[in-house]
Amino acid sequence: MPKARRLNLDAIEASLRAVQADFERINATLDTPRDPLGNAVLERMLLGYELVDAYLADGVDLFATGHSSLLLELNVRVLCGLDAALRPECSSQLEATEEHFYAATDGGVESLVNWVRGLNGAPARRRAASTYIHILSQPQLFIEGNHRTGSLVMSWILANDGKPPFVLSVENAKAYFDPSALVKSSRKHSLRLLLERPKLVKRFADLLKEDAEKIHLDGH
Repeated sequence: MPKARRLNLDAIEASLRAVQADFERINATLDTPRDPLGNAVLERMLLGYELVDAYLADGVDLFATGHSSLLLELNVRVLCGLDAALRPECSSQLEATEEHFYAATDGGVESLVNWVRGLNGAPARRRAASTYIHILSQPQLFIEGNHRTGSLVMSWILANDGKPPFVLSVENAKAYFDPSALVKSSRKHSLRLLLERPKLVKRFADLLKEDAEKIHLDGH
């Protein structure tokens, strides 16, 4: 297996801030408009990438037995950040999210881990794409923040295989958001997603390949 790579957090921040600066124009091109990329959302997303980088540095396997809390913490970061003063305000939301996350349903973490294990042997970009689709389709893994957390999970899968992470950019925003909206409106085991999944996996995998910015890896 290729050696895991660390992230270039400065380059990732630069890409996200470029999206933020151009978001009004980007949003006008989307099939389903998104909420603005505010400072709080962006900064918490950067905290998520910092955590992904820490997992890579420590050689953490996000999908290993006993590591589900590490997956959950990615979602906590993008929703509540690290501000100790905000965590109590988020407490009821976090409790509900944790209950949903561990529920024994198609949308829970057990279902996700089983899905990911079934992808063993597939190329990293296809594993990342398929995992993202599983997280984002209904029922979703988290109550909120599935796009953001899903992109962080994709980034961990890719960088853990030595490939550049997924980072939202001005150039890839439409190619990422439009199919994501389609996935979000689909149920995991519906006939619709069964028929669309191969094309969606290829669409996301191609995006990850075509937009693989080595600058987002530490040391390039």
